[in-house]
Amino acid sequence: MYNFDEILVRKGTNCVKHDALMENFGRDDLLPMWVADMDFRSPDFVMDALRQRCQHEVLGYATAPNSYWETLQQWLQKHYQIESTREELHFIPGIVAGIAFVLQAMTEPGDGILVTTPVYPPFLNLPQNKHLQLVCSPLHVEDGHWKIDFDDLEWRARQCRWMILSNPHNPGGTVWGKETLEKIAEICYRNNVSVIADEIHADMTLPPLQHVSFSTVSQQAKEISITFFAPSKTFNIAGLSSSACYCANESMRQRFYGYLDGYEIANGNIFAFVGAEAAFRHGEQWLTEMLQYIQGNIDLLKNFLSAHLPKAKVILPQASYLAWMDLSAMGMSHEELKERIYNQARIALNDGTTFGGKDYNCCFRINLGCPRATLQEALDRLVSALS
Repeated sequence: MYNFDEILVRKGTNCVKHDALMENFGRDDLLPMWVADMDFRSPDFVMDALRQRCQHEVLGYATAPNSYWETLQQWLQKHYQIESTREELHFIPGIVAGIAFVLQAMTEPGDGILVTTPVYPPFLNLPQNKHLQLVCSPLHVEDGHWKIDFDDLEWRARQCRWMILSNPHNPGGTVWGKETLEKIAEICYRNNVSVIADEIHADMTLPPLQHVSFSTVSQQAKEISITFFAPSKTFNIAGLSSSACYCANESMRQRFYGYLDGYEIANGNIFAFVGAEAAFRHGEQWLTEMLQYIQGNIDLLKNFLSAHLPKAKVILPQASYLAWMDLSAMGMSHEELKERIYNQARIALNDGTTFGGKDYNCCFRINLGCPRATLQEALDRLVSALS
């Protein structure tokens, strides 16, 4: 039903991925494979719902209709076995904002914030911007995917009050299984650490794997966690800033939701509600086809690099469209790799050091959420510049 091979011109539409290249890379002629949105047309059912709402030519203050909450609850129950009540849910204007709100509302100066690295840069930046103590537990690679050192995690958890968990993990798209999440919950519960679970890529778990929501693995996990979801990555509607929060712990919920409501910072907007409801109500077929297409792109990356750049070590995503490339075996410095990738290949990739510092020199994140012809061009350029 859907054509993911279509090439869309996004430059000049005020999109970060294309129109912020000069600001971030010093040139604007790069093939953008960095910012985590997709170059696919947003789904027709979302666009139709937005157009229909625009037929009523008053864009006043908005409130979420009951149908929005009902559709969200049905999606969470069907896909993640989360039986939520209306009181346990709250709208959030984006997950990064939601994490920032938790840190603002629920932490005290000097609190330790635990993360596993390499990790999505806001996990590192938000605690430091609030002058909290950032505590990093490094991941290691095993069988081509990230693994947690639980002895290290336990030791570091003793210094912390909160953990920000990327589930599935960004970068690299590793899907944390139930056993792994149970161990995280046990460690955090034992050390009085609460968990912010960012599950924005949950819907993008690639078959035959299935996403396990942190809050469902045990009663302990349910009691110590705040979980964020969003249709933004799944349906390529990040610009609507529509996310949702689930919290089962009543005292935690009263404090956090009370903060949101007291400062009126998470009320939502017309298009966020309309777009998200349409996505969750009509999105199953689109999601299935999109994931099949992304799997094809992952296979292309794997096979092409194996054939033409075998020294590259790649963590292929089990969820999402974000792969992690370790180019340290190429025999070049991090700066030389950047020079070749940005100025010779003319590709915009995320610098691995922004995911956790110099430990990730020579590493880069690549976005595979694009037409296959775009990915093939990027890979051709990359091999030409690095060979």
